[in-house]
Amino acid sequence: MNTHNYAKHGHNQIKICVSGAAETGHCGIDALEKAKELGKEIARQGAVLLTGATTGFPLWVAMGAKEAGGFSIGFSPAASEREHVEVYKLPLDYLDLIVYTGFGYPGRDLLLTRSSDAVICGCGRVGTIHEFTIAFEDGKPIGIFEGPWEMGEQLKEIIKKGHRSIGKIVVGSNPKKLVEGVFELVKKEKTGEYKISSSSSPDTAQ
Repeated sequence: MNTHNYAKHGHNQIKICVSGAAETGHCGIDALEKAKELGKEIARQGAVLLTGATTGFPLWVAMGAKEAGGFSIGFSPAASEREHVEVYKLPLDYLDLIVYTGFGYPGRDLLLTRSSDAVICGCGRVGTIHEFTIAFEDGKPIGIFEGPWEMGEQLKEIIKKGHRSIGKIVVGSNPKKLVEGVFELVKKEKTGEYKISSSSSPDTAQ
């Protein structure tokens, strides 16, 4: 699929949310480079990056997206820039636009995922699980980015025990193939081509 042609018109530009941990001590030594490469790939394929406007993994992804000339939007839990910086201690860097939701972290998560065409989950903690479950419940296309962290296996376990049909999820450790797989799901969703799979395990994009 030529994703750049698909994103030629602004209203068709795919918006990909990347969910991940603000505190990354458990993510592994290569997490920074892996996150940046994911951000670069999202930009290269013509998507807009959406994050929770926070530190750690989402910030690293935003760094990569900006290095590749992409556009990055952050959804803040705060109601203003001052609250964002002084109360929540969150960064302004690498974001072209920040939406100040004023709804705290749980409300921010809902607006963030609902504003996205797809959600990719990287190294994370409970906040990533929250964003994943919102996206999963909403039937959003989801990518699970595997790396030297536990979140991928944890999310696959949630899927396994969720007693739901699987078909809008791609799993992989290769950023290029993962983003391509997510784009394909979004395209099918937008054009009405998407059909629920009867598969009992997540589709894999390696």
